[in-house]
Amino acid sequence: MRPDVDDKSQGAVRVPELSDGDIATMLAALAGGSLRVERVQLSDRIVWIKRYRGSGLRLGARLQGLVAALTRQPILRSSPLLTPEQAIDREVRQIAAFSRAGFLTPTIFYRSKTALILSHLGRPISKQMGMLAAADSDAHDELLVRCALELGHLHAAGLCHGRPHPRDFILDDGRFGFLDFEEEPAAVMPLAVAQARDVWLLFLQIASRCLKPETPQRAYAAWKTVAPAEAETALRQVMPLFAGFLPLARFLLRLRRGHDLVRFIAATDFLASATASRPQTQ
Repeated sequence: MRPDVDDKSQGAVRVPELSDGDIATMLAALAGGSLRVERVQLSDRIVWIKRYRGSGLRLGARLQGLVAALTRQPILRSSPLLTPEQAIDREVRQIAAFSRAGFLTPTIFYRSKTALILSHLGRPISKQMGMLAAADSDAHDELLVRCALELGHLHAAGLCHGRPHPRDFILDDGRFGFLDFEEEPAAVMPLAVAQARDVWLLFLQIASRCLKPETPQRAYAAWKTVAPAEAETALRQVMPLFAGFLPLARFLLRLRRGHDLVRFIAATDFLASATASRPQTQ
């Protein structure tokens, strides 16, 4: 049974399926730990404690906001600075929205002003990929295609994830789930642009981690078959902006090889080509 959660409430949520001993264990771990994300084993299940801290100065985010204002590019806007309580409100709100749309999300067992306790959904896709990388390249890349497909379903439901990554996706017994709603780009940019941003962020992983050269195209086709046309249009419109940074990224890569640069080049190169407008045939 999924507990009812009031976005403005504080403290324990009534969870009748947990024993008194499990509740005591859960709250003791909450009080005694300090890790950002902590795994807690109860008598018959795993739960996760997620602690929230202040955003701090975030100079990079402020600079990003300045660039967005100067270039008038909404996709460059960063999420607003939030207090821990506001960040929890956002995560609870996003979990509720995804759940209402029929997507698998964590159950919230407890919330305070600085932490959430969430149910365990299963092994993240990133871990499943790690197990398959050397053993089954087909199955490994099929997971990447599935990620793109499910992101398309999410977009078709009028939602966006904000920080799509295989570590935040769950595939358990055929059911696909979503975790970690720590970004809400649709709050600072049009929904279609936020969804285009989702695609680019996911392809930072797909284009750089795939084991087969055809996988990015298959993944993009899977997303495109179910995603709204507005998101595809927005993606086509923003890719020239990112592609404009490719010469600089390639130059910097010659000076110093870094994973972020490799991911940026792989994803941007592919998506710029995949979304390029084709001339009308007469």
